[in-house]
Amino acid sequence: MNIHEYQAKALLRSYGIPVSDGRVVLKAEDAKTAAGELDGPLWVVKSQIHAGGRGKGRFVEPEAGDKGGVRLAKSVEEAAEFARQMLGRTLVTIQTGPAGKQVNRIYIEDGSDIERELYLALLIDRQTSRISIVASTEGGMDIEEVAHSTPEKIHTITVDPATGLQDFHGRRVAFSLALKGAQVKQCVAIVKNLYRLFIDKDMDMLEINPLVVMTDGNLKLLDAKMGFDGNAIYRHADIAALRDETEEDPKELEASKFDLNYIALDGEIGCMVNGAGLAMATMDIIKLYGAEPANFLDVGGGATKEKVTEAFKIITSDPNVKGILVNIFGGIMRCDIIAEGVIAAVKEVGLKVPLVVRLEGTNVDLGKKIINDSGLNVIAADDLSDAAQKIVKAVKG
Repeated sequence: MNIHEYQAKALLRSYGIPVSDGRVVLKAEDAKTAAGELDGPLWVVKSQIHAGGRGKGRFVEPEAGDKGGVRLAKSVEEAAEFARQMLGRTLVTIQTGPAGKQVNRIYIEDGSDIERELYLALLIDRQTSRISIVASTEGGMDIEEVAHSTPEKIHTITVDPATGLQDFHGRRVAFSLALKGAQVKQCVAIVKNLYRLFIDKDMDMLEINPLVVMTDGNLKLLDAKMGFDGNAIYRHADIAALRDETEEDPKELEASKFDLNYIALDGEIGCMVNGAGLAMATMDIIKLYGAEPANFLDVGGGATKEKVTEAFKIITSDPNVKGILVNIFGGIMRCDIIAEGVIAAVKEVGLKVPLVVRLEGTNVDLGKKIINDSGLNVIAADDLSDAAQKIVKAVKG
């Protein structure tokens, strides 16, 4: 689960971490009042969407102007005008894809006198099973580009969970960022509080880009992105309350209500598979035979007939889907349950596109009999390769 920048900064502020003063604006008529509550003389007006690259992004509507999703205003009136231009408009960034995201919130905050921009992040490192702190002097840039062009400028420090974060970790971060004097002590305190926040709230990602050195020598966090472990949200009612469902794909949102692992993609072949590994293999083989998957969907090992029905309905709700491949290897998941779910879904929503079904494993003969006796126009497949070729042929002709 992700949250907006203004929500992330409220969390940072509650942990004593230095951020700029700001106000969130939901309606254009409130922007002038919100900006007037800040000191100025420079105001930063930021679009709030769950995507990076806002400053370099561009709005679809010409009425929004051509200054991107992050703008500097030199008066309260200009800040209010920028907010008016951006609210309700569609912002396209490198992370949103061509469809973009609608801006429903604006964050107006005090400007800052910046001397240097730095990068700092806390992440779950799957290779070491530890929390890693990533630091770079190249803040304000795409960290992926830095990693590609100048990887030596990225420093990674892992934290042993047996000891937890120690002051020397903070000092190593400070030295990696070429901080001096009192800045080192500030950095140690910031890293310590960030780590505490990361642990307390069960985060899996906390990115600060940029962390800035002000002209007065002090440190401040100018932007913040936070991601939380979805499996731990039940422990944090305060974090769950920050969820903005308008930022999520409607199909993914519906799938989450039924504990389905669903991710929308841009292809034309819908997939229903049990097991994440098999789902990935299914997507790969669809691409191998010349088509693109429309989704990742793992119904899991304990799926019920009702879950399978909902999964099928979610797939068919995607207008880009031109064909469906059901690929089930029955271990814990029984093939007859899948068959019953597919039939129930087809009877409820209809079947307007080709459907290929490959079943193997527990109760496979019963599953095939259920489908064969249903009268549905289903293309049977013997194995994964055969299934992929048949659905690609059915879609592409």
